[in-house]
Parts: sequence; C-alpha cells; structure tokens
Amino acid sequence: QVQLVESGGGLVQAGGSLGLSCAISTRTFSTDLMSWFRQAPGKERQFVAAITWSGGSTFYADSVKGRFTISRDNAKNTVYLQMNSLKPEDTAVYSCAAKKGAGVSLSLSRYNYWGQGTQVTVSS
Repeated sequence: QVQLVESGGGLVQAGGSLGLSCAISTRTFSTDLMSWFRQAPGKERQFVAAITWSGGSTFYADSVKGRFTISRDNAKNTVYLQMNSLKPEDTAVYSCAAKKGAGVSLSLSRYNYWGQGTQVTVSS
C-alpha cells in the first residue's frame, strides 16, 4: 500500500518562506508523477505544482510560478515544495498526490494516492 505523508506546514508572515515535504512509502508504476494541490476554506482543491520522478520535469500553476519550486529526492522518495514570497491568498491545506503516467493532470480523479494534508497559513 502506497502512503504519502506531508510535513512542514505552519504559520508565516506575508513575504516569508516555507518548505513542505511529501514522503512516499514506495514508488510503483502508478506513482510516476507527484503533484501538490491546495484547498482554501470554501474553495475547490486546486493544482499547485508537479514533478516527475524520472527526469524531474516540473509544472506550475500560473499563480505560483516564480515563487514556488518543486523538487524531488529519488533516494529519499521525497518531494519538496519550497514556497517563497508567500501571500495571504496562499493560505490553504496543501496535499501531495501521486498518479500513473508522467503527464500532468489537474483532474483530482486521475490521482491514485493522496496525503492527509498540511496547513499553511500566511498572515498579512
């Protein structure tokens, strides 16, 4: 059974930085692509960034491009999300997810595995 565990959330002031980690228990044929999603109160879950285990290709939502960086450590089975220049509108529960195939997808149903999420709060 594949398990994803996020860590690193917290409270930060606007303009600050925060780093998130997502550790996956095992990589399989159905975990080719790792993505971060976020869900703010009263809003739908939205795509943030994604990365492939093989090759490390990255993808970003326009709202975070230039501020967030996704990376991975294959040896540690861990994906990271470095968030800089944080804004109050970045406040959300951040979750990582894994899907089969290297193509990025914004559709939640395409993802096979999800973490429990970690809260990120940006104060103004």
